[in-house]
Amino acid sequence: MKVFSSLFLALALTSPAHADEAKAETCLRTKVWDGYADGWAIRTMTSTTLEAGKTKSYLVTLYPGKEYFIQTCGAPGIAELDVLLYDTEGKVVQRGTSAGREPTLTLSSDKMASYYVVLHARAMAADTKSAGVALAVTYR
Repeated sequence: MKVFSSLFLALALTSPAHADEAKAETCLRTKVWDGYADGWAIRTMTSTTLEAGKTKSYLVTLYPGKEYFIQTCGAPGIAELDVLLYDTEGKVVQRGTSAGREPTLTLSSDKMASYYVVLHARAMAADTKSAGVALAVTYR
């Protein structure tokens, strides 16, 4: 019984974050599926939970001759989500083009190069400490 109680407590404590990530993933999946009609293919898709002011970085390698579209979705607890592209030396190469919970980046590369895609939970909705965010890198 003690094992069951511990398991139940662990699930109860983690469920809100997973539910919040699921909201962000649902938003993003719709965008990715819509992109297939325009010739976009998915390279990667992931989600996490961010606290106010925190960031999450993802390393991605871009290949020449491809166009890339980086899409994001923040759950309703996110007021302002930023997406930035950094080179491997830590310099900002590009910032997301829209404000709110769903910023995007469109880019291409004339050479193979690695970059960091960084999500930043710049502002949260009132009374929200953390919220789910999702990121997809698509290409064509």
